[in-house]
Amino acid sequence: MDGEFREWATARLPALLRYAHVLTGDRHQAEDVVQTAMARTLTVWPRVQRKDNPEAYVRQAIVRLVINGRRGAWRERLTGVVPEPAAEPPGPEDRLAMWAALAELPPRQRAVVVLRYYEDLSEARIAEVLGCSPGTVKSQAAKALARLRTHFATMEVSE
Repeated sequence: MDGEFREWATARLPALLRYAHVLTGDRHQAEDVVQTAMARTLTVWPRVQRKDNPEAYVRQAIVRLVINGRRGAWRERLTGVVPEPAAEPPGPEDRLAMWAALAELPPRQRAVVVLRYYEDLSEARIAEVLGCSPGTVKSQAAKALARLRTHFATMEVSE
């Protein structure tokens, strides 16, 4: 990080947070907005620094972020239901059950799941490796995950 930017940001941060808090009405959103504005400013700091007033640039960025946030561009959306409940960290028996469930998948689905979640490859890279389209990778992954969810849901019910 540019030393001059760090000094400037440290000195101006409290005032910028107050400014964003007044605009958003929420301390946490204000922190998010200021963090985003400062990160964007850092990427263009040499140009902004040459101007007479870098704070004006950051304040304008904050206003734009708040206005766009009200339109839903960056704002979090809370839901009443968590998509999937948090689980306990897997133990050795869980890992064995997962490998056994993977073995039951058709070869292409198994390859997609292993390449995506074990090898951490992108969909595009998996498509290259398997010689298929990214759309095929997505559909095979969706089918495999659905089968795995069903497999483990039936195991929990029977226990």
